[in-house]
Amino acid sequence: MGIWLNGPIGLGAQTRITRSGCRTVLVMVPTLAAGTRLFDLVPLIEADHRIQLVFTVPHGTSGWHGLGDYLRDQRAFVVPWRQAVEHRFDLVLAASHRHLAEVRGPILLVPHGAGAMKSREYSRKAGGATVPSTGLERDLLTYRGRVLPSVLALTHDRELDELRNRCEEAVPAAIVAGDICWDRLVAGLPLRNAYRHALGVGDEELLVTISSTWSPDSVFGRLPGLYRKILDKAPESGARVAAVLHPQIWAAHGRRQVVGWLSDCIRRGLLLLPPEEGWRATVVASDWVVGDHGSTTTYAAGIGRPVSIAACPGDNIREGSLAALVRSFAPPFRPRRSLRRQFSDASLYRERLQMEVSAAISSRPGQAAGILRAAMYRLLALTVPTGEGPSAPFPLPEPIGG
Repeated sequence: MGIWLNGPIGLGAQTRITRSGCRTVLVMVPTLAAGTRLFDLVPLIEADHRIQLVFTVPHGTSGWHGLGDYLRDQRAFVVPWRQAVEHRFDLVLAASHRHLAEVRGPILLVPHGAGAMKSREYSRKAGGATVPSTGLERDLLTYRGRVLPSVLALTHDRELDELRNRCEEAVPAAIVAGDICWDRLVAGLPLRNAYRHALGVGDEELLVTISSTWSPDSVFGRLPGLYRKILDKAPESGARVAAVLHPQIWAAHGRRQVVGWLSDCIRRGLLLLPPEEGWRATVVASDWVVGDHGSTTTYAAGIGRPVSIAACPGDNIREGSLAALVRSFAPPFRPRRSLRRQFSDASLYRERLQMEVSAAISSRPGQAAGILRAAMYRLLALTVPTGEGPSAPFPLPEPIGG
């Protein structure tokens, strides 16, 4: 049966709490990637004395490694999934389509990466799929004829056009909010020197960040020896090397194993960033990003970092996607050439790449926090507090030690 947690929700809650009459908000964290995005939203409402947040890890018959530890490290109040589905909430925050039909309360759904539409033409989970999937399909957004999100947050106007074609009944729920992660990256640019200092990177050193999404056709999946090869070339180029891995890599293989695979590189100076936080500060601190079709590479291009592409899933990149846009301008990475020369080559495309990608990431640059905050308060039926919502810079990056 499992233990039900005594807390601010459920039968008898009024006998336990100190703050009464609060609206309750459920934050659904089915994956680490979803959790890291939702913690961009949480500060927009958590200081309000009228609101109580609780967190849960949704699951069916399977789950992902490390989620419980992640939420405990965040000092979150975590209720068991079985308890969460028995309660009706005033607002549910989600950054994944998983388990939305099982919760009760108005749902605000946001993307957990760059854009609400996928970079892949076909879903990884569909096996030999023959029908393209964008992430805005009817089967993801509805259940038994009901649109699941009360508010569907999109990042760009073009996504609204796509939604009309794929799930017209969800259009009334959609808002174009922009990208809160993107906005925070841009806001963090003035702290670049502080982030470099925290990483131990000197003013004259070249910081090369290797970015990998998950799946066998990612950088880490296809080119595990690339980290060692770049480290071999680093001294002659006056370079330091950092590694950013998608949270799903850590979840599927385990923290100890991932660190073990890269342990020799860490001993040689590789700056391996943990999956919870630090990747964004490192991208801001970087001089050059060597990546793939993942969101981190896209964000790096959008803030003006020269980018080279080391791996890409060939013909499975969706035409018109952010990943396709990056691939069309960024040069390929050549392991045998010098780092400085390839950095110079990538720098030639930097301005055009930044212009194209930044325009495609968000139709509401700098506005996401305000738009999403207003949407949350509307669903909560509360007045928005006066003044802007709280905004904090990224914490200083802390690489995993050797």
